[in-house]
Amino acid sequence: MSEQANLILGTAGHIDHGKSSLVRALTGTDPDRLAEEKRRGITIELGFAQLTLPSGRTMGVVDVPGHEKFVRHMVAGATGVDVALLVIAADDGIMPQTVEHMAVLELLGVRSAVVALTKIDLVDEEWRAFIADDVAARLEDGPFAGAPIVGVSSRTGEGLDELRAAIDTACAHASRTKDDGAARMPIDRVFTVKGFGTVVTGTLWSGQLAEGDELVVLPSGARTRVRSVQMHGASCERAAAGNRVAVSLAGLSTDEVRPGDFLSAPAAAELTDRFDAEFTYLDPFAFGRPLKSGARIHVAHGTREVQGRVLFMDGAESLDSGAHSFAQVRLDEPLPLAYRDQFIVRSWSPVHVIGGGTVLSPAPRRRTTLKPEERTMLTALDEGNVEAAVGAHLELASLPETLDDVARACGLGHAVVERALDTMEAEASLVVLGAARKRYARGALVQKLVSKIERALLSFHTANPQATGMSKEALRQAALPAADAATFDALLDVATERGAVARTEGEVSHPKAGAGARKLEQETAEKLACALAEAQDAPLEVADIAQTFAVDEALVRRALATLVRDGRAVRLDANRYYDVAVMERYREAVATRIREAGPATAADLKEAMGLSRKYAMPLLEYFDATGLTRREGDLRVLV
Repeated sequence: MSEQANLILGTAGHIDHGKSSLVRALTGTDPDRLAEEKRRGITIELGFAQLTLPSGRTMGVVDVPGHEKFVRHMVAGATGVDVALLVIAADDGIMPQTVEHMAVLELLGVRSAVVALTKIDLVDEEWRAFIADDVAARLEDGPFAGAPIVGVSSRTGEGLDELRAAIDTACAHASRTKDDGAARMPIDRVFTVKGFGTVVTGTLWSGQLAEGDELVVLPSGARTRVRSVQMHGASCERAAAGNRVAVSLAGLSTDEVRPGDFLSAPAAAELTDRFDAEFTYLDPFAFGRPLKSGARIHVAHGTREVQGRVLFMDGAESLDSGAHSFAQVRLDEPLPLAYRDQFIVRSWSPVHVIGGGTVLSPAPRRRTTLKPEERTMLTALDEGNVEAAVGAHLELASLPETLDDVARACGLGHAVVERALDTMEAEASLVVLGAARKRYARGALVQKLVSKIERALLSFHTANPQATGMSKEALRQAALPAADAATFDALLDVATERGAVARTEGEVSHPKAGAGARKLEQETAEKLACALAEAQDAPLEVADIAQTFAVDEALVRRALATLVRDGRAVRLDANRYYDVAVMERYREAVATRIREAGPATAADLKEAMGLSRKYAMPLLEYFDATGLTRREGDLRVLV
């Protein structure tokens, strides 16, 4: 296989202008595979062949139907085409389906074309020259202006070598736009092959396919794995974008995958019922009629067509033929879309091609009136300016976002978004939060959110003057309930660094408003430390302390927790506390008794500690729980 880029050649043109005959003459392959096609002499479904050019380049050839009833198949075939072979019969000239097919190619972004003027053996030189001039004039104002026009006869073979050379030259000016990225392929045929199981074919839009690759079938979501791959009828280890590919799929029957479905690497496309787009209204039969916003339409994407509506942005009521607009297309059924996918729009009735465009945002919110940042984002996406698009999206964000969030919102690949974010970080045009999983935000948004956290804390302290702070979760619910825990943690880190909040174990407080409460808590802790030391053999209980000192029970618990944290008190259970020196005395008494006399009963240890059963039993259970002793029947031993 040549190292040149893999390209697809697609035929286009009116019925009976000799497309299939020309493909057969160029390649030796008959693209009409159905008995009905051979009987009726027309192409009904897509046909495929392989063309070897003078340079050694090998191209996949897609032969599309020309009959007006099969234009949907033409759209499917033209999707993924890199070079167009526009077939026009010399005895007929340009016909309605010729015009419609040219519109499809233009709307799908095909910019490299060769015109084959077929059936030249049926006309004289003067008529042939007249038709060639007419074709050149018709192409002059479009993307195919200056395309070579080569006269050929599939019957006699005249001009075939010149046509192959012209196609070869056109390939040098064609370029694929989806070579990299994850694997994506619209499916145009599904069948069963003995020994291979279910096989699907299509033009691989992007990425690569190899044996063992995990894939998903959209829109069903069925998971599968590649069993084997063929390109142009030959087995290969790996298929690259731009080739006609046949893929054997593991674990799927032909009932679970159909023509029109999409084969994709996981998460490579967004299954969506609406998308924002750069839309062109290009109705070759409009005769001055505008397209109204909200019009019912047929939307063709890949090898699938669904119904929907097209709505123009910013209140535009209609669009004249040849005009462009940002639009939101809303679908009756979801499609698997990605940024820069091409699509075709056909009129509701009678059905014919009226426009198309490029997907800019695969999963936008429902709106047609754009905020300035949304317009900036769509413009940047349309121009391919990733950094500007990411920046515009972050201006709209209400919370810091992960790389996944930004990539999904912009409809862009992770790699290009990550590069843009790294550039913006280096330029200090955004703030990066978190370490394990970064989150990105504009500086103004971070300041706004930190201020919200600060205000929530001040409100709490005003309502609870004796409280030293509030739990992190309570603060999240009060300040930023829409933020997940990880995002809130990252914002709290920033707020702490900026001195807007103070954090202790399990609590968050305002540095100023919580100072008085913390002082009161410390004073209470000192009083309780003295009380615990004086209590000696009887543990102090929370309720009794609160009553004795005439303070709130919650304050007592916080003060005791401080003493425990500082190693000055021991928590026996939820309501009872000992001075640490007293507890150590009991611990030593128990350990000494067992070391000197061996395993001991509860009564033995009660006597060793010099306590009544009321106080001794909770202490012995505490020593069991904390690893000093272990019960063996009625006896206790040291651990």
